[in-house]
Amino acid sequence: MSARHFLSLMDCTPDELVALIRRGMELKDLRNRGVLFEPLKNRVLGMIFEKASTRTRLSFEAGMIQLGGQAIFLSPRDTQLGRGEPIGDAAIVMSRMLDAVMIRTFAHSTLTEFAANSRVPVINGLSDDLHPCQLLADMQTFQELRGSIKGKTVAWIGDGNNMCNSYIEAAMQFDFQLRVACPEGYEPNAKFLALAGDRVQVMRSPQAAVAGAHLVSTDVWTSMGQEAEAAERLKLFQPYQVNAALLDLAAQDVVFLHCLPAHRGEEISEELLDDPRSAAWDQAENRLHAQKALLEFLVEPAYHHA
Repeated sequence: MSARHFLSLMDCTPDELVALIRRGMELKDLRNRGVLFEPLKNRVLGMIFEKASTRTRLSFEAGMIQLGGQAIFLSPRDTQLGRGEPIGDAAIVMSRMLDAVMIRTFAHSTLTEFAANSRVPVINGLSDDLHPCQLLADMQTFQELRGSIKGKTVAWIGDGNNMCNSYIEAAMQFDFQLRVACPEGYEPNAKFLALAGDRVQVMRSPQAAVAGAHLVSTDVWTSMGQEAEAAERLKLFQPYQVNAALLDLAAQDVVFLHCLPAHRGEEISEELLDDPRSAAWDQAENRLHAQKALLEFLVEPAYHHA
């Protein structure tokens, strides 16, 4: 049987995604009640990091341990995918020893090539194109606070980056309207926009984008690998700061999300994470629960001895 991968939100059906989020909420409840639940006993997740991370590493590693399994952290020093050993060869060997592999990388093609040669599930922990695991956490957070996001309006403010691309996929899969406000030249990837059709609107005005929105999200203006552009981006994106006044234009029960780490005083005002409308801390914690649901879904439970 070929393994199921999670490289993008499009790798699941809308029903599967809704079920994953409900399952994340159940697993969160189990943990809060101190119930031991270890379906992945003796299962091992390999975690390959080409990009640094706090939340992705902690949530996958803690998640596997809580599910009764283990996780092995491989830093860029430990593995050099594509430098020397071809990605496909590494995938063949690693997938013979592991039960799943999570990769956080630059080129999305690294993931697709690895997955094509892997006999176990491969999970996208972030690529330059997409960040689907973060969207599971975001959708779980909204569901917990406000119920279904279907038919709601979501505003993405700032850079049309990998997070924005994943929001576009989420708009299609979870059936909401997305408005993206960004400076000219910083639009999300055209291929994602083309797929989404009239579900997504790109505009220049952050005020227009957040008007009546039920969920407002943003991300840092300068992502990993773009440090050289930081000063120029800072100038261009200044009008796109999300602050209390901007949120005041949104729906009264708006939820503000930020995938973190945040640059306070840049893409958000200094105090925004402490605004009662912000759910960024719950959102960060939900990476753990949503990914546990994903791991449980993708990795077959260990065999039970008679």
